[in-house]
Amino acid sequence: MTTPPLSVPPAAPSAPPSARRTRPLLDVRRIYVEPEAAALPRGQEVLARWPDAERVEVASHWNIPELHGDEANVDRWVRIKTEALVLGVKKSLAARPNGRSSDFIAPSTANGCAMACSYCYVPRRKGYSNPITVFANIERITGYLRRHVARQGVKAEPNQCDPHAWVYDIGENSDCSVDATVSDNVRDLVELFRALPTAKASFATKHVNRDLLDWDPQGRTRVRFSLMPERVSRLVDVRTDKVADRIAAIDDFVEAGYEVHLNLSPVIVHDGWLEDWAELLDQVADGVGPRARAQLAAEVIMLTHNQALHEVNLGWHPKAEQVLWRPDLQEPKRSQTGGWNVRYRTGDKGRYVRALTDLVAERLPECRIRYAF
Repeated sequence: MTTPPLSVPPAAPSAPPSARRTRPLLDVRRIYVEPEAAALPRGQEVLARWPDAERVEVASHWNIPELHGDEANVDRWVRIKTEALVLGVKKSLAARPNGRSSDFIAPSTANGCAMACSYCYVPRRKGYSNPITVFANIERITGYLRRHVARQGVKAEPNQCDPHAWVYDIGENSDCSVDATVSDNVRDLVELFRALPTAKASFATKHVNRDLLDWDPQGRTRVRFSLMPERVSRLVDVRTDKVADRIAAIDDFVEAGYEVHLNLSPVIVHDGWLEDWAELLDQVADGVGPRARAQLAAEVIMLTHNQALHEVNLGWHPKAEQVLWRPDLQEPKRSQTGGWNVRYRTGDKGRYVRALTDLVAERLPECRIRYAF
């Protein structure tokens, strides 16, 4: 196996973007539409939300050259995410076993994102700018999930996903809080799981969408607020809500009937990283009430970065790569799809995980760690 070069190529001249939004998260001006999606009720609802947007008929949501797979889009990355929307049909439905954040990964009702976190793995799958694609065949997806949950029966043994319920991650390839501003797909899923006593929905988010507070999930949806120290978040969490705003929303979501966990990821090692995490954990301890703390749990995920994404990032946000791409700390690993990823070196990574989980136990002892890797 050939080891890929880990040296950092010269950064392309580019002004770094602000990690906080200076323009609307969505200002849809062009919708790429599969005809089958446009004919469905959900597709018609989405099109009606932006009646003045240009409509471009496409044969497949996977194959739109001006959006996907074109490195030249690096100069228009944020603009595409803001102004473009894709409306398609989910062709293949499967609930994949997971065992970490959830028991199963549910079929996607959307993929892509309006945010632009510089470490995100989703662009590796569909290509670079990757704006939101929303799937219009929601009835088929919810029907599949209802049948899949029924086939599982009652969960016989507790596991780290949940002691009683089968947990389905409904937002693997998108941010459901943002998706909920595009269509009612996420609300349909929350309402579906509200009626399934043996299962829960789950999704991670970096966006505080307070419309979700009116949905009455009755404890059957788990929201995992993604958190990292503010200093690093300002650099790499591009177009997301402030970490302080995510923390401030926790009590409100618990009060509204959601189970709320923390997604402590990605954990990025840099000078002073543990001190930054200590400050963040203190902010959580001071910012949430007893009811939220009593049900709090977290997952800890160390950074994995990708060589191809690193090279693209150098064209639009090279400053982020100063903390994401660390050949002095990382080792290469071939991904399941054949690309090269980098992760913290074996042995060192274990020490980093232990240091952070020990810190959580010290600063936020009510918060159990569901898993860490």
